[in-house]
Amino acid sequence: MQKLTPFLISSLLIFGVAACDNASKTSESAPNNPNEAPQSPTVQTTTASQQDAQSEVRRRQLDADIRAREQRNNATGGDAQRATGDLASEVRSKLEANIPKSQLTVEAADNGIVTVGGTVNNQQELAKIERLAKEIKGVKTVVVKATIAPPKN
Repeated sequence: MQKLTPFLISSLLIFGVAACDNASKTSESAPNNPNEAPQSPTVQTTTASQQDAQSEVRRRQLDADIRAREQRNNATGGDAQRATGDLASEVRSKLEANIPKSQLTVEAADNGIVTVGGTVNNQQELAKIERLAKEIKGVKTVVVKATIAPPKN
């Protein structure tokens, strides 16, 4: 039993690290890393992303997700105890709900720095990224590496 316990704990930790390694993305076709060179999305991809993000069910899911994270973070001391995975996921949800045609990737660091990469359709959407991300408690700095890439036919 004494040998089994450390094995189980280490297995759980390894599984957790592997499961938490994915970047938060606003769509399946968003780049895996904010530092990757973005590519112009197709019209079909943009339309599918917009329909998914604008559906009433998806919007309710995003709002409930944000509320639940805020309640959990308020219970644990607010932004002082913020997990980077929660921070990235909450910023991604906020961007997905407010910029539905985007293909963005979000990564967060321990010090409250959030990096957003990928593509948006126009300058107005690009300008929204920093403001929306800073609305999330715990975000101190936003590095926007996203570019404008209108959908290609």
